[in-house]
Amino acid sequence: MDRAIPSQPKSFKADKMNTQSGAHTIQSGYSSDAFRTGAELETVVSFLEQLCMEVDSSLDPTAPNPYLNMSLHLLRSHFDGRIVTASSLVASSGVPYATATRRLAELQASGLIEQRPRTRSGKSFSLHPSQQMLTRWSELADRLNRLGTGYFGKGGSSSETTDYYFGGSYQPGQGLISPPKVMASPIKLQGGLRILVHGDPTFMVMDNLKRQFEQLIGTKINQRAFSIDRLREEALRNATRSTSRYDIIAVDLPWLGEFVSKGIVKPLSDVMDVERLDPSDFHTAGWRAAHWGGVPYGVPSQTTPELMFYRRDWFAEAGLAPPTTTQAVLDAAKVLHDPRHGRYGVAWNAARGTALGHTFIMTCADFGQPIVNLPEIAGGFDADHLDRDDIRPTIDTEGGREAAEYLLSLLDYSPPDILSMSWYERVRPYAAGKIAMAYGYTLLAPYFELDPSSPAYDNTGYLPHPHGPNGAPIAPVGGYIFCIPSNLAQERVAETVEALTAFTSPESQKLYVQNGSRTAPRYSVGADPEVRRLSPIFETVDQMSWRDELQFWPRPPVPQISDIIQICGHEIHDMLRGVHSPREALARAQARAEQAMIKTVT
Repeated sequence: MDRAIPSQPKSFKADKMNTQSGAHTIQSGYSSDAFRTGAELETVVSFLEQLCMEVDSSLDPTAPNPYLNMSLHLLRSHFDGRIVTASSLVASSGVPYATATRRLAELQASGLIEQRPRTRSGKSFSLHPSQQMLTRWSELADRLNRLGTGYFGKGGSSSETTDYYFGGSYQPGQGLISPPKVMASPIKLQGGLRILVHGDPTFMVMDNLKRQFEQLIGTKINQRAFSIDRLREEALRNATRSTSRYDIIAVDLPWLGEFVSKGIVKPLSDVMDVERLDPSDFHTAGWRAAHWGGVPYGVPSQTTPELMFYRRDWFAEAGLAPPTTTQAVLDAAKVLHDPRHGRYGVAWNAARGTALGHTFIMTCADFGQPIVNLPEIAGGFDADHLDRDDIRPTIDTEGGREAAEYLLSLLDYSPPDILSMSWYERVRPYAAGKIAMAYGYTLLAPYFELDPSSPAYDNTGYLPHPHGPNGAPIAPVGGYIFCIPSNLAQERVAETVEALTAFTSPESQKLYVQNGSRTAPRYSVGADPEVRRLSPIFETVDQMSWRDELQFWPRPPVPQISDIIQICGHEIHDMLRGVHSPREALARAQARAEQAMIKTVT
């Protein structure tokens, strides 16, 4: 995927993409307002704004409610990332200045409004909703939604509404997460906060929310986005500089061993109290993947397992069961493959290099074969202890042969351009209604989940990877962790830790989801009722985690993993093109990987 970041789906379509100093400066063409329709609190605020306008213009005589008017103005500005001063809030009250000033003082005294200094002297300050206000309004939003459904919704009370009155919303883990609140003290970083990320839909959602997060943390945010291979190159290049150009870098999970071995990232325990992050709230596999030698080096910003997407309607019409095994995939693909009518059985990552390399090592895992000699443990293989000297590649094995032959079989039911398909190319035709099944990370689901015109919209089922005879259901965990570079100037570290904590909090993660992301690294976010209403993915992934199907061992973060991925991606591509037989391709990949493992990573 060492190429320009591909075009986004309708909801993620990029208007303009400029290359500046080797980076892709992405200016997204979708508006954050379009996504926020799923954010219940903001929807209720918008509703009340319009309702007040209608009441004021339709009823006479009437009197303004300064408490309500100022609260609505404050919340609206909070959502839109606009600075609110005392004078602007007083002006929004609808009552005389003296009265409004007294009402504002009462709101502050009640703990609903907080102020944050804008200058070092503290004489100038901005106003923000407190956590108490956000919590109260979130509860109000939930009640208004239920009341509206009960009085005006079609079909009477829903089961969800009934559950509310019989204790459903009070069950453990079912609490609503409030919107993120502003930090009490703004972050002070010269030049603002600098972040290096991957150019995928989740990070683009973060970019669209930049104004709002600048208000939350109190400083400018500069985000640079790269394709996956160029992201790694830039992170390695940054490590050679005397001082890091970035405060936070996004690290793909398999890179962690290399980055730790090369001293590129700081241990979290050296710069913060890790318990502040509430580690037990992260999906177990995602949190474990952020460790090397038992030490955490990053905070999960995305936990996005690769799943099998399949068209439920097509499977139902054909009388087919969901494809839980590799043989079932081939059988279903044979039935549903109809190239004369523009329909193909299955899409997957088969582009030469990084894309196909990831596919091959995860397919090996589907057949019960790790790509290196990991010890077998309950639930899979041990990838927690990789700082050893006896790690060896295990490509030319029986499991490797089965994986290679499975990929060869998939060719018969794949689109004609499959050997150039990578991360996005495999999902776009699925979203367009041309593919029956597609391997894809959950972060790519917005291509069809947010597009009602897509034939796959509301017609997609989600499964862990179908497995071979010696394998088990697994969902290989992908995604990124946020790390602090080792060469970050010391005077920036403390403030960067505060920003890192804010960006990975449950409140922020929920906001990403409400604005289009389909990754949720925390259990609390996946269990939030508002989040679960947005997509079946979150409940599905939570269930997979509880069943121990989320695993990171299929892409073990050994220091040489990037070399191994590239080697497999080239040799297996030659095999798929008919240049080498499976036996020859596996032997060549094994020999090259063994040579790569001998190299010292420094």
